[in-house]
Amino acid sequence: MGSNFWLATTVLINSVFAFLFGLVVTTKLGVPISFVLLSEGLPFLVVTIGFEKPIILTKAVLSASLDSGRPGSKTGPNNPQNERQPRTIQSALHTALQERGFEIVRDYCIEIAILIAGAASGVQGGLRQFCFLAAWILAFDCVLLFTFYTAVLSVKLEINRIKRHVALRRALEEDGVSRRVAENVASRNDWPKRGHGDERNGQEENRPFGRKARDSSIPKFKVLMVTGFVALNAINLCTIPFRSRNPGTAAPPPTVSGIPNVLTPPPMDPFKVAQNGLDQIYAAAKSSGVTTVVTVLPPIKYELEYPNVIENFDETSSLVVDADYADIVLDAVIGGKVVESILKSLEDPVLSKWIVVALTMSLILNGYLFNAARWSIKELRSSHEHDIGPTPAITQHRAGPEVESRANGHVAQAKGRTQDQLATDLTIRGPLECEQMLSERKAAFLHDVELMDLAVRRKIPGHELERTLENTKVMTRLASLTRAVKIRRALVSRTPATSQTTSQLERSKLPYVDYNYENVHGACCENVIGYMPLPVGVAGPYIIDGQHYYIPMATTEGVLVASTNRGCKAINAAGGAYTVLTGDGMTRGPCVGFQTLARAGAAKIWLDSEEGQKMMKEAFNSTSRFARLQSMKTALAGTYLYIRFKTTTGDAMGMNMISKGVEHALKVMSEEAGFEDMSIISVSGNYCTDKKPAAINWVDGRGKSVVAEAIIPASVVHSVLKSDVNALVELNTSKNLIGSAMAGSIGGFNAHAANIVTAIFLATGQDPAQNVESSNCITVMRNYDGNLQVSVSMPSIEVGTVGGGTILEPQSAMLDLLGVRGPHPTAPGDNARRLARIVAATVLAGELSLCSALAAGHLVSAHMKHNRSAVPTRSTTPVSAALSAAPERLLQAQQRRSMTPATPNSHRL
Repeated sequence: MGSNFWLATTVLINSVFAFLFGLVVTTKLGVPISFVLLSEGLPFLVVTIGFEKPIILTKAVLSASLDSGRPGSKTGPNNPQNERQPRTIQSALHTALQERGFEIVRDYCIEIAILIAGAASGVQGGLRQFCFLAAWILAFDCVLLFTFYTAVLSVKLEINRIKRHVALRRALEEDGVSRRVAENVASRNDWPKRGHGDERNGQEENRPFGRKARDSSIPKFKVLMVTGFVALNAINLCTIPFRSRNPGTAAPPPTVSGIPNVLTPPPMDPFKVAQNGLDQIYAAAKSSGVTTVVTVLPPIKYELEYPNVIENFDETSSLVVDADYADIVLDAVIGGKVVESILKSLEDPVLSKWIVVALTMSLILNGYLFNAARWSIKELRSSHEHDIGPTPAITQHRAGPEVESRANGHVAQAKGRTQDQLATDLTIRGPLECEQMLSERKAAFLHDVELMDLAVRRKIPGHELERTLENTKVMTRLASLTRAVKIRRALVSRTPATSQTTSQLERSKLPYVDYNYENVHGACCENVIGYMPLPVGVAGPYIIDGQHYYIPMATTEGVLVASTNRGCKAINAAGGAYTVLTGDGMTRGPCVGFQTLARAGAAKIWLDSEEGQKMMKEAFNSTSRFARLQSMKTALAGTYLYIRFKTTTGDAMGMNMISKGVEHALKVMSEEAGFEDMSIISVSGNYCTDKKPAAINWVDGRGKSVVAEAIIPASVVHSVLKSDVNALVELNTSKNLIGSAMAGSIGGFNAHAANIVTAIFLATGQDPAQNVESSNCITVMRNYDGNLQVSVSMPSIEVGTVGGGTILEPQSAMLDLLGVRGPHPTAPGDNARRLARIVAATVLAGELSLCSALAAGHLVSAHMKHNRSAVPTRSTTPVSAALSAAPERLLQAQQRRSMTPATPNSHRL
């Protein structure tokens, strides 16, 4: 929800207005309310009623907004009823009110009914008056909760949605994603998502006001308070028959609508007072024998116009109000006194200031929302730049494969008819007419056969198909992108120079339909001809730093997921894996050159100085909201100077973000630091080092540096891993440490870390090529009091949850599975750091399982069981297949020669 201040303030304002409205109504009805009564009763009301209902409503709205983006939810996008309805704040509010509105109103009614009972009781001491006031306060609080508070809550949610949208879009743009793709991805991720820890034991832990709303002690206290209140009223009612009444007691209090008014004390009768006074004077004069003269003056009537005082009601009247009061009300309304009072209130020095403050806040809020709406309007305008004219009467834009069947994205051959036969059913335009329409930017109106012909004749460049066919008046952008992929497949298949090998692509099993190419075009791939499905498995659930995860792994290697899952099982039995993040900084190492060594040395000295560090840091940090320069390391080779920038990049992997900052910092160095003779050889001088094995990454780290550890009891090693602690320690030392050292390995002191890293990278949209440095790992095992202590240290895990392949829908779904999709809402970089911890912990499980299999000798048998349907024979190998094609006598001759005793001539080279 962002800042907790606004919602908490809104709840307080809502309660204050409810109190003021209730107080005004109570005093207007003639019920006396004193300051002492308020000071004693309001704390009781706040404790018993509290602010629980706004919290319940807020939690319901948050749950509705979270569930609306969750697959399979009633309000989610997979619901057929909501497929065509965009998710809005209003729909979340509507869902929340449907789920919890009745419960909230029911609680209000029960509380108001209890207070009415208290107001009707005979308890003295102001309890009746305060219960009457409290009932009105709750009534107004209920009305304001579903009007004022709900409106503020919807505005708050909308502001947060806009902030998430803009932040994600800018982060993607800084990472090099095109603005259109960034806008599409940001629109798809407008709504908040559930992360790990939001659901535990089936119960949600929403924290709308910064701390968890506990449901244990507060309700118990409320029940005790209300029970005492009911008991007090019951005792009071039971003692009514035993109360004495003086003979001279005044008549019962007046009634309103025939119902006894138990709230207002009996009014003072002026004639009764005058009679009593005359009786006293007469008795005194008679007892003293003194003649007394009494002068009776005519009564003077006083009327208080503002505020109006309600006159006494007639006891026998069955009307709600009498005629005098009706006249007063009509005179106040019709005579314009209400309007006059409103105008006078504006002259009040305190009230007028509050009105000015409210108007100012409204103006600022509306201006902010207007700017946010204008950002979205700009995006909509940019998508309608080209106007082609009226749409012709063409009902079929694609020919040939339109009749083909689809199964899981694969294209099946049309039965009974070829594409050429289908093409004859259409009216095909001539080549000149097609070229004319192409020049008029009306290519989208052409049939597929015509477009294929133009592409084969090189009238449409293969890489320009998407831009050429895009026309929102003919079809959606996704449809045009899919059509471009289809035309490109035909182009590749029909290219004469490669037709011998590519002629089957058009009808191959490589799928291309039912895929969102909007996130691909301009961001992930060019010259697209389809997509490559990979099987994805999960290992787990796996306990990492106290949280449970299912680890997605995309791989074609059998046993890998099963082996990792066994390692997860063993580590879970030991309480889970524990990780430590030791570093976070992506690097870029440009190379700059000078004419002389003296100038190159001067540049190195300046960069290492405090002045140089400060200037370069300010220049670099000015290019991004997330990239922050941590350090620079320089190295001199002749007249070439290498500078290794190490920076934070938020939740993005950040190579594009860093490159932009490096270019600007070098420009500032050249223009403002006196190094005009410096020439930038390359923004990347392989001093980073990216996608290549390098000792600098192993020593200094790159990306996220993580260490993961687990202590496995000896019993678990025997029962789950089928091995022995000492055997595992010896195997790790001889294989992963000594063996890798003998091979001269750099960062390869492990069994198969690259297997795990690559599988997770493919599943979560990371750059697969960065597996080279991300797989740097050293596995350490030792006997710890009879148990197995195993750890992996990985100094250069390069991952991100924003940009790159993470914007693709399947990959983002796997990031959702881990609870790390997109940028972290409050702490930029936390999602990427958590993903790095998950990678390291999963490598730990994979290392443990593989080493156990090697120590127990189960590796080959496991692969034969899970990765092969049958034991391979000589007939399935290429050599044996070639031999089987030879004459039978050749095989027999070979067998005889193999059985012949060796002779000296048989050993000649």
